[in-house]
Parts: sequence; structure tokens; C-alpha cells
Amino acid sequence: MVSLGLSPQTNFDIIEVLPEHKENYMNLRQPNANEATGTTNRSRDVAPVSGICTRCVDGCKGSCEIWLSSFRGREVLYPGPFGEITAGADKNYPIDYSHLNIQGYAMGARGLPEGTEIGPDSAVFYSVNTETEYGWDKKVKMRVPIFTGALGSTDIARINWEHFAIGAAISGITIVCGENVCGVDPQLVLDSKGKVKKSPEMDRRIDLYKKFWDGYGEMLVQMNVEDTRLGTAEYVASKHNLDTIELKWGQGAKCIGGEIKVKSLDRAVELKKRGYIVLPDPTRQDTQIAFKQGAFKEFERHSRLGFISKESFLEEVDRLKDVGFKRVTLKTGAYSAVELAMAIRYGSEAKIDLLTIDGAPGGTGMSPWPMMNEWGIPTFYLQSLAIEYAELLRKRGLRVPDMAMAGGFSDEPGVFKAIAMGSPYFKAVCMGRGLMIPGMVGKNIEKWIKDGDLPKTVSKYGSVPEEIFVTWEELKEKYGARFKEIPMGAIGIYTYSQKFKIGLQQIMAGNRNFTLQSVSRNDLMALTEEASRVSGIPYVMDAYADEALTVLLD
Repeated sequence: MVSLGLSPQTNFDIIEVLPEHKENYMNLRQPNANEATGTTNRSRDVAPVSGICTRCVDGCKGSCEIWLSSFRGREVLYPGPFGEITAGADKNYPIDYSHLNIQGYAMGARGLPEGTEIGPDSAVFYSVNTETEYGWDKKVKMRVPIFTGALGSTDIARINWEHFAIGAAISGITIVCGENVCGVDPQLVLDSKGKVKKSPEMDRRIDLYKKFWDGYGEMLVQMNVEDTRLGTAEYVASKHNLDTIELKWGQGAKCIGGEIKVKSLDRAVELKKRGYIVLPDPTRQDTQIAFKQGAFKEFERHSRLGFISKESFLEEVDRLKDVGFKRVTLKTGAYSAVELAMAIRYGSEAKIDLLTIDGAPGGTGMSPWPMMNEWGIPTFYLQSLAIEYAELLRKRGLRVPDMAMAGGFSDEPGVFKAIAMGSPYFKAVCMGRGLMIPGMVGKNIEKWIKDGDLPKTVSKYGSVPEEIFVTWEELKEKYGARFKEIPMGAIGIYTYSQKFKIGLQQIMAGNRNFTLQSVSRNDLMALTEEASRVSGIPYVMDAYADEALTVLLD
């Protein structure tokens, strides 16, 4: 059995638990109440399987999920308030990347430039090269091995896009513009065939990234069923000459397609006319009456489920290359092992440039909370399967596309572990909330300064941007007169990326790898036998055991 534990940040305020009982709740994700859905239990004691209070009182004033669902219904499926938060599932799986540790060495230095004399003067941590690249033939370089998750049609992505896009560009990383951006554009203009003729929102997003792009990273536009029907690929290829397009099969948070909420009846009707699924149906009279009476205040806009076949996938990749794209990538989610095998094998045959695999649990701005926690293969297990399948193809003489892992990453140790465990196939990690947060923090610091309302958590470092952001002068010197065009949210992302780079350099130097290309699975050890069995990484008591005995007994 594997011993589990929650992080130090675990919040027990969700349910009223006496201190002496807290240990009993350490390994549980309580159903029926969570801060994400704004629900709590009344009782200090809760049935662990159902999450129902052990003493459920007739007359209770709330507010567990069953209680709230009794009159708010489907609204309780979603984290909220929508447009103001991102949400991350909190289910604690039996194995994750914390069950791996990074090997440390006292000898050697792999990956230093050819001809370098290896020694204490050359093998310093700031000499570590953190750059990575992906692509079948035409490679894309990034300064650090991370890129954003899909920032699509949600309000969080739209409102913060300037910060996210410019931040990614100046950091030298790829940004993914997610699905449905054209489809929900209020100013969208369609031609006589129902295809995108003009999308000012998509234009804005591409132009903002290109404004500060310097050759590192790229902007990927993602397509789902609706985007394909609307001709999004043709639009961004013809008007913006983008090099890469991304197909999407799913994500770690859900498999039922992209979703947003809509607060206007007219807007809901408009989106339904554009071909989207909108619930409740805004064209029904009873729905319109209920909305106007205030029974509910938001509609849900859903995308359709995709259906995969080898033939259609290969044909679509060929079609997109005929449209003019130099690179085609694929994003897939936490589906079963069969779909994972399909993604890797079909991707190999189609010669796709990157396969991003997104594991459970999900973190997103708009996904059903139960699905985020209970659906799909968790990241650690999913990557372990992907490595096994990639090896099978390699042994058959097939080239495996470059891959990236997604699903719950937030720091450089986790990213290093994913790249090392996935060596030589995994080139980077896709980060959702981990790269969104710095953008929102920087944006809010800018607002707080203007309002004269800096919280103490920020003002203890200073009262002006020059004092608060440690990279301020560095960026000011680099960009000169253009520096004033960089919003503080973008500076936040750049500052985080610099911290990530330095932290990764330190880890890699201690691991005696001075380039990511020299990192291997041997650079990790599993802390539990179960983690070793799943991942194939040697158990800590077995790793380098033979070599150690040779030293002792030689």
C-alpha cells in the first residue's frame, strides 16, 4: 500500500472538523462540499463515501451540494463565480510526481558545449542551457521548457489575453490560443458559406503575441469541431500566415467539449444560430420567461463531441498542410489507453509536430466539477503509459512525434521530473493555471498601484513598480522606448519564467546535466515501489545499487 498525504496548503475550513479529528480526513476529497462550488457541510462529522453530514437535519439552512442543488440545479456542477476564477481539481491520487526524487551527483558534467574543459569553473549552474525545441522537421525553440495551456473563449482568457500573450512572447515560450475564439467573437462576420470572413478578437490575439515575438516560441491556434466547421484554420492561415495549427481531441478537465457561460439572452440566441449547443435552449418560450424572471442568470454554451478515426485524422492533417500550415500539432486528454495509443500511432503516421497529452485532474475556468475530479487517467499514470507505447513504436522502427505533458504542473522540479521520466520523447510541459496566475498577479498589482490600494503582501517590497518587480530594469533596458507597451501582467509572467529558469538551472547543475537533451530516466528515483512499478523508474533502494557495490567491493 502507498501512504498518501495532502500538501501543507490543504484547507480544512471546508468542513468543520475538530483538531483531534483532522488526521482522519487527511487523505479524503470530500464529496458533496467544496469551495470551488461554494458549498460546505454543516456537521463536524461527514460520511466519507457520500459526503453527507452524519446528522442531516430537516430544516437545515445549508449549504452542501445536495442542499444547493435542490433549488439551483445544474448551476452547482460548475465552479464559480464564472469569469472571475480558475478552478483546479483537488482529488489526491495514489501516485504523483512527488513520489519521484531527482538524483544528485558529485562527478561529471553532461551537455556542456563541445571542447569545454570540465571542472568547477565551467560547471556552474548559470551555464545550464534550459532551451528546448519541438517539431518533426521545422523545429520551434523555447527558452524554457514550458508553454501555456489553451486560452480560449472563456472570459479569463479574453480579459487577460494582452498580459498572457505579451508575457509569453517576451519569455520566449509558446502560447496556445484555445478553441472557439472566432465562434464567440461578438463582431464575427461570416461569409455566404457560413465561414469566418472577419474575426476582430482573433486578429487582436494574434497581433498582440506577434508584437513582441522574437523567434522563440510560437502561437498555436486550436481547433475543435465548431472551429473546423467555421473555417478558423483557413482564416488564420490566409490573413495571418500562422505556421502552426492545433487539432484538439480533449483535455484533462473534461471530454465533453469547450464551455462558457453567457449572461445575455440575445447573446445566447446568437450563439445558437451560429451552430453551438446552448442550454437551456434560449429559443424556447419557457426558457425566455424563466430567464427574464430571474430564475437563472446564465446560459451554458457547449461544443460538440469529436469522433476519431485514423482515416479522418490523417486526411485532416493533410488538408491543413494543403491550407498552408508548416506544422500541425495535436492536443489530447485523459482518455482511455486506447485513445492514447491512437494519438501516438496516428501522430507518428501523420508526422505531427507535437502531441500534448493532458492528464487528470483538470484545472480550468469552465468545466464540471465532478468531471474534473473523477474523470480520466491521472497525469503520472498517463505519461507512464505514453512512454511505454512510444518505446513499442520505436522498437518497430517508427518515429515518435515530440510530446509534451500537461496536468497539474506548477514548478520547475515537477517539469524536470516529467521531462526526465519521458526522455527522450517529452520535450516540454504545458502549464495551465501555473502560467495564468503570474499574469493575473501582475495585472492586479498595476491596478492596485493606480488605485492606491496595494495590499501589505505587495507593499512590503515597495510602492512603485521599479521596487516591486525584480525584472523591471532588465526589461526596461532590453526594450527601451517599447517598454511602456508591456503591461505589468506580462512582466509578471516574464518574472515567473526567469525564476523558473534559474530554479531549473540549479536542479540540473546538481544533477550534472547542463542541457535538457542530456537528461535521462536514470536521473530519477522512485520513492515507493508502487511508483517504480507504474513508471519503470528504479526504486530508490535499487537505483545505482550495482554501481555502488562495484565501488565498495572492487
